[in-house]
Amino acid sequence: VYLTSRDVGRGEEAVKSLSSEGLNPKFHQLDINDVSSITAAAAFFKEKYGGVDVLINNAAILFKEGDTTPFAVQADVTLKTNFFATRDMLTHFLCPVFCVSGRVVNVSSLGGSWALKDCSPALQQRFRSEDITEDELVGLMQRFVAESQKGKHKEDGWPETAYGVSKTGLTTLSMIHARRLSKERPNDGILVNACCPGWVRTDMTSEKAPKSPDEGAITPVYLALLPPGATEPHGKFVSDKEVQPW
Repeated sequence: VYLTSRDVGRGEEAVKSLSSEGLNPKFHQLDINDVSSITAAAAFFKEKYGGVDVLINNAAILFKEGDTTPFAVQADVTLKTNFFATRDMLTHFLCPVFCVSGRVVNVSSLGGSWALKDCSPALQQRFRSEDITEDELVGLMQRFVAESQKGKHKEDGWPETAYGVSKTGLTTLSMIHARRLSKERPNDGILVNACCPGWVRTDMTSEKAPKSPDEGAITPVYLALLPPGATEPHGKFVSDKEVQPW
């Protein structure tokens, strides 16, 4: 089991902390906002282990409530990491590196579901459509950022939440990849899902959050450890180990 982080010091400290609990994780530096870092990591795992069995995409950023950073900047920065960089991870890891019966868990959020409900009916229809392509989804995410730069995202049918929109995109992307794998690698048993860990006490959130990190890990770990031969859930959004409506 490898833990990755863009900051080597913080990553190694996290590994040290887990080791003190009797676990044995390893560390590998990875900055998902740097494509060369992603390709280097993919090559490392391919060469050393022949591929990857489980990938949990947990990297994300959140501007906290009350942050005075202009919304246009929040939209650009948030989607860069939470959607576009995570998409780069999937592009370079999923088909080239993934082993048979692999598991992909994209850590999304119920905030994405709430943001979807606040989108215009036309946008909701596209995000929920089973024929939306990855290119179309990327175009929608780029459109949100562009309209935010002009201060016209609300007029264009978008909600006032960059984090929520980024997670709407990530959940939709998970569903697109699941459908693609079912067509392109139907016999390989790879399962892709998005999930909400809940409101967890972390550096990114708040001490007021009700869940501990261990509690927040329950659903992602459940999806990561779906047994060989399992066919469901696949291409779903899961919270508290239950498939949620989308």
